[in-house]
Amino acid sequence: MESTTQFDLQEDVQFFEYTKASNPVGGGTITAVPFAELLSHLHEQGPTRVIPFDLSDTLVCESSATSPNLFAAFIRIEPGKQIHTAVNATSELYYVIRGSGVSSRKSLSMQWKAGDFFVVPSGSELTHSAAVDSALYWINDEPLLRYLGVTATSERFSPTLYKAEDCERELARIAGDPASSDRNRIAVLLANKNFPQTMTVTHTLWAMFGLLPKGAVQQPHRHNSVALDLILDCKPGCYTLVSRDLGQDGQMINPVRQDWKPYSAFVTPPNLWHSHHNESGEDARLIPIQDAGLQTYMRTLNIEFAHPAARKKSAHIL
Repeated sequence: MESTTQFDLQEDVQFFEYTKASNPVGGGTITAVPFAELLSHLHEQGPTRVIPFDLSDTLVCESSATSPNLFAAFIRIEPGKQIHTAVNATSELYYVIRGSGVSSRKSLSMQWKAGDFFVVPSGSELTHSAAVDSALYWINDEPLLRYLGVTATSERFSPTLYKAEDCERELARIAGDPASSDRNRIAVLLANKNFPQTMTVTHTLWAMFGLLPKGAVQQPHRHNSVALDLILDCKPGCYTLVSRDLGQDGQMINPVRQDWKPYSAFVTPPNLWHSHHNESGEDARLIPIQDAGLQTYMRTLNIEFAHPAARKKSAHIL
C-alpha cells in the first residue's frame, strides 16, 4: 500500500475566523444567481442542436449550469432529424414547445406532441426524433450531482408522460373554481405518486403549469429556490417586477422589470421579492421549474408573501 506522509494529510487544511466565513453568500464568496434569459429565436431557427442556458461562468460552476442545482436548455430538432442526450442526472424534465416526435431510452419509446411534459430518471442516453419542426425545453439536475461528485445509479421513478390535454383540463378546472379569485396562483402542480411527501414531479424537481389571467397581479412574494421560468403564450404587457427590498406599504422598492417574451425562458433569482403582472388584455401562461422537490425534502423550502391576506390564503403555494 502506498504510504501517505503527514504533510500530504495536511496540505489542504484551512482555518477561518467565524465571522469571516459564516455567511459566504452575504459576504460575496459565493456569487449571486444572475438575472438572465434565453430567447425563443434560438430554438426557432438553425440546425438540430442543444441550446444551453449556461450561466456557469457567473455561478463559478465546473461545467454547464443555469442554477447551482439545475441545467436548462432548448432542444431544436429539424423535421426528420434526431438528437441524442446523455447526462449524469437523477431527473430530467422535458416540455414540448412545438412539434411532435418520439424520445427513446432502453426498450421504451415515448411519443410526444406540443404541450406535453415528460420526465425520465437516470439510466441511459435518450434519442429524440421529430416528425416535424420541433422544440423542447429541457431541465435536469446534473449540476447538483456534479457538485456532489456522485453518479446516479438507481431510478427513483419510472418515465412518466403528462399529456397536454390532461394538463389543460386540470388548469381549466382550477381556473373555473369560484374560489380561484382568492388564490395567489391559478396553477396546477405536476406530481408523481412515488413522492407523496414532497408532492412534486420528481424527487428533486418541482414544476407548475400556470395561468396569469388578463388584468391580474400576483402580489409580491419571494422563495429561496431558483425559478427557471418558461413563458408560453403571452402578449405585450405581461411582465415580472423584481426587487431586493419592500417598503412599509408592502410594495417593492425600485423594482427591475422583466418583460415576458413568448416561448422564451428567464431566471428568477432566489430570495428576491417579485410580482407578476398581466396588462396585455389576454390571458397568459407560464411554466416555472425549481429544485423545490429537493428543498422540500430537506425541510428548507420557504416562501414569504408581502401582504398579510396573501400569506393567510396562500401560505403553501409557490
